[in-house]
Amino acid sequence: MNKTFCLLMLITLTLSSAVQAKTAQVGVALANFDLNFVSILRTQMMHELDVQGMKGQFSDAKGDVALQVQQVDDFINQGVDAIILNPVDTQGVLPMINAAKNAGIPLIFVNRKPEVPLTGAMAYVGSDSALSGKMQIEALAKLMNYRGNIAILMGALSNEEARERTRAVEAFVAQHNEMKVVEKQTAKWQRNEAVDVVSAWVLNGTPVNAIVANNDEMAIGAIMALNQARKKNVLVAGIDGTPDGLQFIKNGEMAVTVFQDARAQATGAVKVASQLLNKQKTENYHWIPYQTVTKENYAQFSKLNQK
Repeated sequence: MNKTFCLLMLITLTLSSAVQAKTAQVGVALANFDLNFVSILRTQMMHELDVQGMKGQFSDAKGDVALQVQQVDDFINQGVDAIILNPVDTQGVLPMINAAKNAGIPLIFVNRKPEVPLTGAMAYVGSDSALSGKMQIEALAKLMNYRGNIAILMGALSNEEARERTRAVEAFVAQHNEMKVVEKQTAKWQRNEAVDVVSAWVLNGTPVNAIVANNDEMAIGAIMALNQARKKNVLVAGIDGTPDGLQFIKNGEMAVTVFQDARAQATGAVKVASQLLNKQKTENYHWIPYQTVTKENYAQFSKLNQK
């Protein structure tokens, strides 16, 4: 009897150790590898997954909502333990939420906040989009002495962060009688798209004193277009604090950016995934703070947000 009991205990402990030793598999569904900030997120998550002793599978939706839904389904069918999602469309996340919920798989959103409430084994790790737009325009308006015409370069309209950053800028401008938004158009987060949009604005002859871009890549595109047209004295502001963006701050060509902490978002998402897998209590929303960056303080951010 004692021998049988000891044998059963040994088998139980062996199985328990095997379960504990199992390496967690995490599916990471990203919106578009070609986007600079998403590329930085990817690199940082790869590192943190390794630190946490977890394995990651990464998929690139290439900006295609339907493809991303299929990729999440594929992760579920492959038996991943958790999914980290950087959504293409923050309004189109319900199919993926329902799929993960039905499969009993924790779902962690990173960088782009879904426009539905998160409960249970779901979480968001990222920043407050509207706040970045507010910080950006406050710093820029001060440089403009609170007067002048503003043009806005928007990110992809399917993204909450593009809409919220733009709304925050427009709300601030509406409170200042000598400031006015005279142009507004999407450049889909892309540098080359921004070159085309701003070149068209220059050709139209609309007087613009400052360009507010929803991210650094579009801000850089705006600067390139202004340089090509030899248009000077137009202030340009971005958001993200990417290495490229900080170089333009250093050179004095970009007036302001707002640092968005890719490392904190990436590592935070992986840590929350680990907590949910270990049945630890965690909040549904994890907010990562922004910081305003100018030529005076850019150096302290220069080694951050690296790929």
